[in-house]
Amino acid sequence: MTTPQITLNNGITMPALGFGVYQTPPEQTFDAVTTALDTGYRHIDTAAVYLNERGVGEAIERSGVDRSDVFVETKVWVTDYGYDSTLHAFDKSARKLGIDQIDLLILHQALPGEFDLTIEAYRALEQLLADGKVRAIGVSNFMPEHLTRLVAATSIVPAVNQIEVHPYFRQTELLAVDAEHGIISQAWSPIGGITFYRDGSHGSTLEDPAINAIAQAHDKSAAQVMLRWHLQQGRQVIPKSVTPSRIAENFDVFDFTLTSDELAAIDALDTGVRGGPEPEVITRETFGVAIPEA
Repeated sequence: MTTPQITLNNGITMPALGFGVYQTPPEQTFDAVTTALDTGYRHIDTAAVYLNERGVGEAIERSGVDRSDVFVETKVWVTDYGYDSTLHAFDKSARKLGIDQIDLLILHQALPGEFDLTIEAYRALEQLLADGKVRAIGVSNFMPEHLTRLVAATSIVPAVNQIEVHPYFRQTELLAVDAEHGIISQAWSPIGGITFYRDGSHGSTLEDPAINAIAQAHDKSAAQVMLRWHLQQGRQVIPKSVTPSRIAENFDVFDFTLTSDELAAIDALDTGVRGGPEPEVITRETFGVAIPEA
């Protein structure tokens, strides 16, 4: 089937459902992406710091799917922030991916303590967009204050903000700020991954009784219900897996519709507890990773 499209704020379209390769080992990336493309996914999300861009590119090249039909997204890591360094980061990623043009290039994190470097990195993305080397630009894990500072200092509003969003961590305020600016919220960890309750204990959205009751009513899995919840609320999603059956299951979410009561019931599960790192603690000293040339 053809995946529904989302129109970005510069008129470019992107599949509403993509395939992520976060934490996918390089040696498994080729097979996972090949399976995803065979299943029907036409958007692949990777990142320089995942160290698996080469496997993504090889899978796309050997898939038999026309390059123009695959939306490729990758991210610049904080080690490569700064105008010239970010321009070079594009070269490294494009070379590993084996493509001349990246569909969506985003900054992986804000650097709150060195926001001048964040601004310079984003200005490099603006230049890459002007040069036609990328089709859209954006950010990831940017909080409202980061977006406010970025928009005030640059010329192009990000097309996408890739953020942690799932039923246990909705980030309602950030979703509203993204929408106010015309930024598409792209959900990483859309079905929860590592999730926590308010008391700090671990939980799993996949085992949540409310989600599973909705899943049973639609003869779907809990994961499918969560992906549908995102899609009906206008978010783009990038689930990941290396298991062929789960890759196929995550793609099979366009033949049912959640009711308004069901959407509200999932909304009510928010704990306000983040699973990933706090965006305010990101520094090059703590999170610096040298991105190899090849």
